[in-house]
Formats: sequence, structure tokens, C-alpha cells
Amino acid sequence: MIRATIQGGFAALLALSVVPATAQDNSAAQANNPLANATALNFQTLYTGELTGLDRDANQFYLRYAQPVSALGGKWLMRATVPVNTIPDPTGGQTTGLGDFNVFAAYLIDLGDPEVSFGIGPQLTMPTGDEDAGGSGKWSLGFANVLFDARSKVFQWGYLLTWQASVAGENDRANVSIGALQPFGFYQLGDGWYLRSAGVWTYDFETNGYAIPIGAGAGKVIKTGDAVVNVFLEPQYSIATRGDGQQQWNIYGGVNFQF
Repeated sequence: MIRATIQGGFAALLALSVVPATAQDNSAAQANNPLANATALNFQTLYTGELTGLDRDANQFYLRYAQPVSALGGKWLMRATVPVNTIPDPTGGQTTGLGDFNVFAAYLIDLGDPEVSFGIGPQLTMPTGDEDAGGSGKWSLGFANVLFDARSKVFQWGYLLTWQASVAGENDRANVSIGALQPFGFYQLGDGWYLRSAGVWTYDFETNGYAIPIGAGAGKVIKTGDAVVNVFLEPQYSIATRGDGQQQWNIYGGVNFQF
């Protein structure tokens, strides 16, 4: 199944390459903006080929939905994520199940330049996940901060910074205190094609474990009617890790829709 997902990503990427480019260049700069003023539906997968200290692989599928909203006298971007995790089990096999539901709402702050987006706001993780599939068993609160700089039509960059800590939940489960930084950059090649790097760096404040993956991938953006489709594939390798169960190397891919 994991190989089929990777092969499907390559096939979709090649299929889009034969579609004539009309409005791609106008849409490409904003297609990867997590704060874009558009409804987004994303189907993404992160295959980890090696977990440090375990010599095992894993996979996380993410269903993500983002929606601009107006509330409390300002503009917000709400993003919700439902993960499905496939992780090693003690018997040598794998377990697949629902992960913890996560949502954040970023308040959009006007920096005086419409090409620069900045947002910050609260984050909530709910213990919806199966324990055997990586569910934390904890309610966690924190924050999310996003920056996206699209002043250049050739190169866009930014980051997503999050932190959360457990505030309630099952007493016999480990406490949660996790930070993540996702620096990202996108280099436009024309006709909707682009190069990308968007690895998520994680740090566990409870165990002091961390992983710093660096990615180098490519994507294709195409505008079809009122929708923008963004297909990408990005291999990643961690230049530094600490602790067992960290991501040594990944293949990150997905299909994102903006409406």
C-alpha cells in the first residue's frame, strides 16, 4: 500500500505535466501559502522509511481542511487535521488507526504588505487517536504562528511554528510538550512547476528527542476553473536526530486543493 501511494504520486505529477499552462504562473506563488484567502482541502502522506533505533518504517496520512473566517472583529485562518497513523507494533507488524485531531486558528495581522501573510493564534489537540496507533490520550493546548512571504514571484518562503502541552487526559499516559518548526521555501520554475523544501523539525520537551529533516522535492500547480490543484513529492533526510523512534528519512507527498 505504501509503495502504491508513492507510485501514485509520481503518476499524478506526470499527468499534470501535460496540461497546458494558462493561469498556473498567477496561482503558483499562493498555492503553498498556508494563510491564503481560500478554502483548502489537502490529502497528504508522510512515509518514514526508517525510525531511528528501531529499524522499522511508518506512515502518516493527513486529511487537512483550511477555511478563512471572520470573527472578533478580525480575519482568521482555521486549519483542522485528521491523521491516520501506521506505526510498528511489538509483534513485528504494523498497526493502523486514527490519530489525534488537531485544529488551530491563526489571527491574521496586517503587516502593511499584501504579499506578506502573518498569523498567530491558539492550537488544540483532542485525544481521538487509538492508543496502539500513536494516540496521546491527552488534551493539549498551545499556539501556532505562520509567516508566508510572496513578494517575489520566483521564490517564496516562510515558516509554521507550533507548540503544545497536555492539560488533561488519561493519568497513566505520558505528558505532552512538543514544539515543531517547519521552515519552507518554494522556487518557481515556470508553467506551474516548482522546487520545494518543507521538512518539519520537531522537539519533544519531555524526552529531549528531536529530528531535523531537510527536504528537496518538486511540485506542479495547475488552475482548473475556480480551483487550484497542487501536487508535490518531497524526499527528506534528517541531518540530526536524538532518541529512538525519530524520522531518519521520509517521502512526503500530497495533493492540495484551493477553492
